[in-house]
Amino acid sequence: MAATTVWQPRDDGLAEIFTLLEQQISPSSVADKSQIWKQLEHFSQFPDFNNYLVFILVRAEGKSIGIRQAAGLLLKNNLKRVWISMAQENQKYIKSELLPCLGAVDRHIRTTVGTIISEIVNVEGVAGWLELLPALVNCLDSNDLNHMDGAMDALSKICEDIPQVLDSEVPGLAERPINIFLPRLYQFFQSPHASLRKLALGCVNQYVIIMPAALYNSMDKYLQGLFVLANDPVAEVRKLVCAAFVHLTEVLPSSIEPHLRNVMEYMLQVNKDPDEEVALEACEFWSAYCDAQLPTENLKEFLPRLIPVLLSNMAYADDDESLLEAEEDESQPDRDQDLKPRFHTSRLHGSEDFDDDDDDSFNVWNLRKCSAAAIDVLSNVFGDEILPALMPLIQAKLSASGDEAWKEREAAVLTLGAIAEGCFNGLYPLLSEIVAFLLPLLDDKFPLIRSISCWTLSRFGKYLIQEIGNPKGYEQFEKVLMGLLRRLLDSNKRVQEAACSAFATVEEDAAEELVPHLQVILQHLMCAFGKYQRRNLRIVYDAIGTLADSVREELNKPAYLEILMPPLVAKWQQLSNSDKDLFPLLECFTSISQALGVGFAPFAQPVFQRCMDIIQLQHLAKVDPASAGAQYDREFIVCSLDLLSGLAEGLSSGIESLVSPSNLRDLLLKCCMDEASDVRQSAFALMGDLARVFPAYLQPRMVEFLEIASQQLSANLIRENLSVANNACWAIGELAVKVRQEVSPIVTNVTSSLGLILQHGEAVNKSLVENSAITLGRLAWIRPDLVAPHMEHFMKPWCLALSMVRDDIEKEDAFRGLCAVVKVNPSGGVSSLVFICKAIASWHEIRSEDVNNEVSQVLNGYKQLLGNSWAECLSALEPPVKERLARYV
Repeated sequence: MAATTVWQPRDDGLAEIFTLLEQQISPSSVADKSQIWKQLEHFSQFPDFNNYLVFILVRAEGKSIGIRQAAGLLLKNNLKRVWISMAQENQKYIKSELLPCLGAVDRHIRTTVGTIISEIVNVEGVAGWLELLPALVNCLDSNDLNHMDGAMDALSKICEDIPQVLDSEVPGLAERPINIFLPRLYQFFQSPHASLRKLALGCVNQYVIIMPAALYNSMDKYLQGLFVLANDPVAEVRKLVCAAFVHLTEVLPSSIEPHLRNVMEYMLQVNKDPDEEVALEACEFWSAYCDAQLPTENLKEFLPRLIPVLLSNMAYADDDESLLEAEEDESQPDRDQDLKPRFHTSRLHGSEDFDDDDDDSFNVWNLRKCSAAAIDVLSNVFGDEILPALMPLIQAKLSASGDEAWKEREAAVLTLGAIAEGCFNGLYPLLSEIVAFLLPLLDDKFPLIRSISCWTLSRFGKYLIQEIGNPKGYEQFEKVLMGLLRRLLDSNKRVQEAACSAFATVEEDAAEELVPHLQVILQHLMCAFGKYQRRNLRIVYDAIGTLADSVREELNKPAYLEILMPPLVAKWQQLSNSDKDLFPLLECFTSISQALGVGFAPFAQPVFQRCMDIIQLQHLAKVDPASAGAQYDREFIVCSLDLLSGLAEGLSSGIESLVSPSNLRDLLLKCCMDEASDVRQSAFALMGDLARVFPAYLQPRMVEFLEIASQQLSANLIRENLSVANNACWAIGELAVKVRQEVSPIVTNVTSSLGLILQHGEAVNKSLVENSAITLGRLAWIRPDLVAPHMEHFMKPWCLALSMVRDDIEKEDAFRGLCAVVKVNPSGGVSSLVFICKAIASWHEIRSEDVNNEVSQVLNGYKQLLGNSWAECLSALEPPVKERLARYV
């Protein structure tokens, strides 16, 4: 039998690839990098090109490490794309070359090999590479540092990227790989080599979240290892120990309960670690502890020692990037890197219970912010109990005088803001003193004291507004308002940003209390609009939009519109249809159009047309960026759809003259079918808004709109699809009450989908559950004959959901449907009668006479139907429920 020939590279092929890689990594090379990439891409067409790359990485010992590493990284990226479709002999060759190189002398080569191994495992798991696990075990057991380090590095990448792969059954192995590796990893906790201790602990930490049986059953061993490493001389190891305790507190708090005092004592000590990253990781523990609902009395004992540590960590570190930023005044132009990525939140109908993305996600999370967050959490858990330990420290820091103590004073103001909500009862008697103290700090010479004072005042805003009724409270509210407006026009960019954000918070809290001050507010906002640069301009748009949301139709006065609209319209005309600075302006116009209602009519035509142009441009850019003259960015479509929704809501039937001659219907249908969930979400919101004010416009393609909307309800309801389903569900309900019988073709399917959503309500969110209950009711009202046969499947969760809906016209519609199906199929409701009664009792008052009568008929009908069993049914209800039902029976 002939021996299989081993693949060998051709010398000319090797030489060519060497040259290209050399040019690619050489900073002094004059070669065009894009041409090199094209050439390498061309080589990728050859079936054995990746064999050349692995050969260079593993065997080209005469070449520089840089070239060999570049070959390895190129190989890793290629394998991600082509591994599955590669010829088996090439896969086999690459694997056979990688394994002996786990113990390469040069660490760069070892780590590159580890990265490629992890990539292959990511694609095909460990079952497809039976030689891998024994090779890793041999290296770990070898006592040779290079081999141990190489295997540990590969293992750490597998654990980080695909931890579950080692915690699954592998054909041919008696036990799961995790059972083989875990004891070895614990042994490496005691290695004399810091790199091995760090990698081993990092590997095990990856498993805390998924908690395999192997880890759960060896928890004592893991904890012993953590205590051994707790005072490791290497900061990175101590950081991983802290991370382990934080993860365990979050995932399995019972595991640390027997050792709680020791863990807390340790975390308190490392919260003062000279290495800031270690201290930051330790600081995360206090919030995790509170979230895990571990015994608060244990933590209470630590407060007198913990609070001073947190407070001292809240002062700016000397290398904090904010100190540099704070030097920038408005005359310095924004750099591109100053402009944080922004994310538009698509329009949502219903309870706003979807998680907001953290606005701070693009700011650097550091020890100062984490300590402030911990103080905030502690104040919410312990309330005023933390004040005796805290207030003397705050007062001491606030009274520290001299320029060199400004960071202490700033940290004290930050602390006051952090505890404003949690300790409010204890601070309330001091409110006017606190505000009187903070107001002069708005004019402090240090910009970061001015900016933190803006934020802290905004945290007390809602309590000041409660005091508006008395003269002193009103006077202080006015002073805070004018103080923040003055700071809007600060010359320092950081203060502008803080003042504008703080003012937006106060706007939300104050709402109609702002009306007497509208003129001066608008003058300041538009003055800021005229002087701010791009980054802060976005926050002004937000403040203008929030103002419109807060005062609504009060804004619709000629004197106010003369201040507000000309600068915005000028900016609107200045920006091109593909300029991303349009996003915040589109959002701002959405709020203004909703607030002004028909008062927006003079501005509506150009705004409507612009939105249409933007959507059409983006649809073209999606298929042909060159002829569109723009790159596709779906956020333009989302913001434009949301503004069109705002126009529909504001102008009501006045939208008719805008949409009738347009091709919005076809564009909207296309957006409802877009593959991006945020585009679909906004498209269904607009569909629902048009259904409310101008349903006839959707008529020519009604069947398609209803069909596509109904498909969203049976889609895989993962997180990004929930909001789409929510809006589609709401839109179907709005259409149903307008077009009535025309929804008949989808009623059965939609009823089935909504029934499933209601049955699994805990897996979705409040908004979708409420909208499902209302839409189901609307469909039942229109076609009770189609809904009633299925009612037993969803009656109980439907009634529970209706109990949570507030009294309004939508709830009236839903109860019309509930009563209609019960009349068609009374026996279908008997087993859920207690829940029907509770749903009826959830009304404070049914204002509609006909709904009141319907409800009364249903209850009296059951009373007759059940005879003597009616009293038995009532006895299962709580007294307040019976009391409310008495109105109807």
